[in-house]
Amino acid sequence: MKKKINVLIIAAILGLIALSVIQGYLINNTYKLKKDAFISETRKSVSKIDDFSPALDSLTDFWRENFLEKLADYKIGVAKKNDVVDGLEFVIDSINDTYRKEYQKELVKKNIPYGIKFHKKVKAVIVLDSVQNDTLFDTLKAPKQIIIGDLIEEENAIRISTTSWETEHTSNRVINDVNQEVSFYLLFLTEDEIDIAGWKNIVFKQMLGLLLLSLLIFAFVIGLLYYSIKSLITQKKIADIKTDFVNNITHELKTPLATLTLATKMLKNDNVKQQHQLMDNTVSTIERQNKRLQKLIDQVLNNSLGYSEISLQKETIDIESYVNTVLDDFLLSVTNKNVTVNRTFNIEKQNITLDKFYTTTALLNILENAVKYNTEPVVISCSIESKNELKIKISDNGIGISEKNQKLIFEKFFRAGNKEVHDVKGLGLGLYYTNQIVKAHGGSIKLDSKPEKGSSFTLTIPFN
Repeated sequence: MKKKINVLIIAAILGLIALSVIQGYLINNTYKLKKDAFISETRKSVSKIDDFSPALDSLTDFWRENFLEKLADYKIGVAKKNDVVDGLEFVIDSINDTYRKEYQKELVKKNIPYGIKFHKKVKAVIVLDSVQNDTLFDTLKAPKQIIIGDLIEEENAIRISTTSWETEHTSNRVINDVNQEVSFYLLFLTEDEIDIAGWKNIVFKQMLGLLLLSLLIFAFVIGLLYYSIKSLITQKKIADIKTDFVNNITHELKTPLATLTLATKMLKNDNVKQQHQLMDNTVSTIERQNKRLQKLIDQVLNNSLGYSEISLQKETIDIESYVNTVLDDFLLSVTNKNVTVNRTFNIEKQNITLDKFYTTTALLNILENAVKYNTEPVVISCSIESKNELKIKISDNGIGISEKNQKLIFEKFFRAGNKEVHDVKGLGLGLYYTNQIVKAHGGSIKLDSKPEKGSSFTLTIPFN
C-alpha cells in the first residue's frame, strides 16, 4: 500500500510539473502575441505622423534642400564627401530640438496614452550614376550615426519601417564664369524606429487577468492534489491504526476468553461439581476474568474521551503529599521489575485545585510506560515545581522514542513499534488519554526523547 501511495505521489508530481510546463508555454506564447499585437498597433498609429504633419514636413523639406545643395557642390568638386556628410549632420542637429517637440505634439493629438521616442536613422546615402554609383554614407561602415529625433538605446529600438527617398535633382552653378546645370540621382535610405516607454508593463497589465486566472487555477489544482494525497495518507493511517487496534484488542481478549471457556467446561464436569474447593476456585477464576474483560471494555470507552467530554471533579490538594502518594502506590504495584523512583521537590505554592482521579490516571499512564518500555534496572526521576504553575517532569532511562514517532505519540490508538520490545501489551490509548486529561485542566504536556537515551514528559497545569 505504501509503495502504491509513493508511486501515486510521484505520478502526481510529474503530472503537476508537466501541467506547469504546458501552462508556462501557453502563457509565454500569449505574452508574445500580446506584445506583437501591441507593438503592431503602436507602429500603425505612429507610422505616418511625419508624413501628415505640416510642421514636420517643413522641417524635413528644410534639411533635404540644404543637403541637395551640398551634394551639388560635391558634384562640381567644391565640397568633399566628408563635407557633405558633416553638413547633413550639422543641419539635422540644428533643427532636432524643434523636430522632437513637434513630433511629441503630434503624439498628443493622436491621444496615445504612453510615452514614445521616435527617430529617423540614416542608413545609406548613394548618388546614382550611369557609370558608377557613389556611396557617400553607409551606416554599416561609418563610425557614427546620423539621426533626426530622439536618442534611443539599440536594445530598446523597435523598427517601424525602412523608407527610401529617391530624387533626381538639378542645380545651377557658375563654373568658370559659365552658368551650368548640375544633375544627379539620389538614393537616401532611412529607418524609422521607436521606443515605447514601459511597454513590458503595459503588456503585462493587459495580461494581468489571464495571469491571475492561471495562478488561481494552478493553486486550485495544487490544493486539490495536496488534499487528495493528504486524505489518502490519512485514510491509510486510519486503516493501519484500525488494524493495529483490532489486532491488539483481539490479543487482549483472547486470554480471558480462553480461560473462561476452560473454566466453563470444568463447571460442567461432574467430578469438579463434587469438589467444592475446586468449584470455588473455578468460580473465582471466572469472576477474575470477567472483571478483566470489563476493565478492557471500560478502558476503550473511557480512554477514548476527548478533553471537552471529561467532567472534572476538582478538589484542593497538597502537592507534595499527593505526588508522594501516587508514586508510593505505583511502586507497590510494580513487583516484577527492579524500579527506582527519584523525587525532587521545588515547592513555592503548596496547594492546587485539580481532579485527583483523572490526574492520578495521567501520571500512572506515564509511569507505567516508563516501566513497560525499559530494561532493568528501571530508574525514574520525578521533578515537581510549583511557582506560577505546577510542573511535573517524569524522566526515565528507557528505550526512548524516535523523532518520527514523537509527532504521533499522543494520537489515539498509536503505539510506537520497537524491535527490542515484543511483549508490551496495550491498546495505544494511555498517552492519548493523558494528554486529554491535562488539556481538560487547561494545561499542556511536552515530550523530550532520544532513542536509547530515555524520555521525559513534562506536565504543566495552571493554578487557576
